[in-house]
Amino acid sequence: MKTNRRTFIQGLGTGVVGAWASGSVVAAAPAPAPAVGSSWPIFDAAQPAAFWRAVRASYPLLEDPLYLNTGGLGPVAQPVLDQMIATMYKLQQHSETGYDLFEPARVTVAQFIGAQSREISFVRNATEGNCIIAAGLALTAGDEVIFESHAHPGGSFPWYNQAKLRGITVRLFEPDPTSAEANLARIRALITPRTKVIQVSHVTCTTGLVLPVAAIARLAQSQGIWFHVDGAQAVGMIPVNLNALGCDSYAFSGHKWLGGPHETGVFYIRRDRLAEVAPTYMGAHGAELPFLPGELKYFDGTKRHEYGTRNAGLITGLAEAVRGQTLMGPERIAAHGRELATLLQTELARIDGITVLTPRADDMRAAMTSIRHARAGAHKLFTYLLDEHRLRCRPVTEQGLEVVRISTHIFNSPADCERVINGVRAAARAL
Repeated sequence: MKTNRRTFIQGLGTGVVGAWASGSVVAAAPAPAPAVGSSWPIFDAAQPAAFWRAVRASYPLLEDPLYLNTGGLGPVAQPVLDQMIATMYKLQQHSETGYDLFEPARVTVAQFIGAQSREISFVRNATEGNCIIAAGLALTAGDEVIFESHAHPGGSFPWYNQAKLRGITVRLFEPDPTSAEANLARIRALITPRTKVIQVSHVTCTTGLVLPVAAIARLAQSQGIWFHVDGAQAVGMIPVNLNALGCDSYAFSGHKWLGGPHETGVFYIRRDRLAEVAPTYMGAHGAELPFLPGELKYFDGTKRHEYGTRNAGLITGLAEAVRGQTLMGPERIAAHGRELATLLQTELARIDGITVLTPRADDMRAAMTSIRHARAGAHKLFTYLLDEHRLRCRPVTEQGLEVVRISTHIFNSPADCERVINGVRAAARAL
């Protein structure tokens, strides 16, 4: 029987592992793999403050400077590091790939986001997922895509690249911070017979505005328009159920609010729309081709967009991050981040010379707060807060906003918020 590369790899996934288990492979005893010993804190309703302190203690993140930039890059907790390192070490002991570890991780992540496992693929970040959609949809010159002017470069650059390569047209709307219906109206006003795609950030990276994605999904579906969501700032900050959301595709990074390893991400295509997105990269893990020449047959699932050798340790680390958030409870995580952000927004709005740009409406905000100083630009305020008060925030200069963004997540506390409030008060006087 002839064996192709994929069936050979699959054989290694069982035969070699079986040989290890039976002891038939004789080798010098290697150094033991690092133990996976760290555990996630268990919530106790009688002691919520103690729970959040235990969550903070699970991070090797240093106290100085105080970290408030999960919207840029989320730190990794010890259980995730342990899982990632142990997996990588064990695979290196036998120089194996660990491809067999992808499927259990796929099930774990899919359940967390309300999807089927066949609907997701593991990518390297939200940007890669956005690129797959922009390049993979059958668009031609003059076709239009709508997205918000506050899109992250990872969400906007893929479409501007297609404008250069294929002549598609980009149409932008300015996010309205006052109401969800106003944003729907702005999108609706841009739709023409040439509109083929609507994309939005689930939560904008600039001001933390939560867009009405479910309502936009219904609008897009009623018009026969593809709806893609950049969820880089959403998954891990707020609960996300893609089945209920109703979008056609969704992409997010694992290394922000989920607290997964760097260079992890997830890309989703709704199962009934899979065939409409052409793979832009292809390798042995995305299709079958037993003999050359022959017919390339894509795998029946979004994993057809996976290709090449990957680091299985990162994937098991991502699955462990998901497991941790599942144990903590997505609703509890969202409430904690929102509570801290509410404290910040309330107090910072009272400081003369400081403007809070994050929306006030409860349904339009979550765990990010963006502020503007009347007399100092974003970099000057950011530098002052970092140098003088040891607060690691994030300057946001895109679209001339000139704001500093403050992210509050599971490892942050009310005491952290008090430090921010005191630092911003001092900045209002000093700058």
